Amino acid sequence: MATNDVRTERLKKLALMKEVGMEPYPAESARTHSNADFLLSFDTLANANTVTLCGRIMSLRDQGGLIFIDLFDGTAKVQAIVKKDEIGDTAFDQLVSFVSVSDFVEITGNTFVTKRGMNSLLATAWRMITKSLNQIPDEWFGLKDEDERYRHRYIDMLLNPEVADIVRMRSLFWNTIRQYLLTRNFIEVETPVLENTTGGADARPFSTHHNALDIDVFLRISAGELWQKKLLVGGFPKVFEIGRIFRNEGMSREHLQDYTQLEFYIAYADYIEGMKIARELYLSIAQTVFGTTTFEIFGHTVNLADDWRIYRYSDVLKEHYNIDPLETSVEAIVSALTAAEIPFEARSMSIERGVDLLWKKVRKTISGPGFLVGVPVYLEPLAKRSREDGRVVERFQILLAGSEMGKGFSELNDPVDQRERFVRQQELRDAGDDEAQMADMDFVEALEYGMPPAFGFGVSERLFSFLCGIDVREGQIFPLMRPKN
Repeated sequence: MATNDVRTERLKKLALMKEVGMEPYPAESARTHSNADFLLSFDTLANANTVTLCGRIMSLRDQGGLIFIDLFDGTAKVQAIVKKDEIGDTAFDQLVSFVSVSDFVEITGNTFVTKRGMNSLLATAWRMITKSLNQIPDEWFGLKDEDERYRHRYIDMLLNPEVADIVRMRSLFWNTIRQYLLTRNFIEVETPVLENTTGGADARPFSTHHNALDIDVFLRISAGELWQKKLLVGGFPKVFEIGRIFRNEGMSREHLQDYTQLEFYIAYADYIEGMKIARELYLSIAQTVFGTTTFEIFGHTVNLADDWRIYRYSDVLKEHYNIDPLETSVEAIVSALTAAEIPFEARSMSIERGVDLLWKKVRKTISGPGFLVGVPVYLEPLAKRSREDGRVVERFQILLAGSEMGKGFSELNDPVDQRERFVRQQELRDAGDDEAQMADMDFVEALEYGMPPAFGFGVSERLFSFLCGIDVREGQIFPLMRPKN
């Protein structure tokens, strides 16, 4: 039956229900047990007077005076058996006339074990609690087209247990991180999503207009990096935020425009200590959420319990391109990009952007786990310069399965140095690089009051998707979709 025909037929049933005084959308239910509790306590409930279960009808098999219903309430699926001689002619006939697959019903009855040994509920009464107007697809076929799966994600979750599991695991993932930090005396904070100046990352922001203040503002591109460091200035030694961030950039297996990210900051710590914390955190996530430390991710085998190798930025680029990123030129980089067949935008080419493109190609070959260190100062406006070599910063990136899966660094707290780096970033923006960071002089002013030595770290939900072995859109609960025409 076509979708429109199904809806028309169900609207007729809805009207008939109202004619006989049956409420199709009551506000309350008389449920006594969840389906999972019913099955768990089945033997104990055998001596109970009655049990009332609720849920969506996933399938309905009419065998004359006997109907089998598969009832799902989000906790478990229970088989309900409706016999005409148990509930009476009127109630049975109304069920046949009014009820359809996808409806939510309330069924009261007693425990019953079928000849095949299935623990079931034998009905003595039933009630409609939500009449559906559209029918969910057959459980065995479901939604196959990816576009339809994402547009009707709620149906995808209902029919595919692995998709529902992603939702549950995603919650456990973020709460594992939250508990890890809370038990170590971090304070969870919320910082502004709308900003006058974006900071904390190289990314193109979304912009909008604030009507009440009559100003243009940006949606943040980091989870409050500069705000959290202002909290360090304000005397808080350990802070973190898990929140949504927005980047107006391309979509891929690894990149989204709005997603959840963690950032945390610790006063009186540096990136060496941060490496230990990050590795410990990732192992905690792996063991708590996934029950393993070994993962197969897009052709890479990764064991987080292995020793994490150190990769030096200059050494990697020298080996692959014969270029030293600390002593190079735009001309040399363009030549290397061309030889490596890496697409680039000549109009806005700079040493910063070109070196980053070269690195991103090499990165895909590294399985990890490992730490990338020795990144040039010109690629990181917010990190402290290295104590051994002032041309690089005290920053690490976690490398997993050919991708960067988290970044931490000793935070720059020298206001003079910070101002100079912001000025350079503004020059890049003025030259056409709209991913370069904006100069936030309010943050520089905060640093002038003094910020203690600190370590900061950030990781996005990409880590969750990679450990699941799925792309980032599949890892989201409701991915953004272009509207249908």
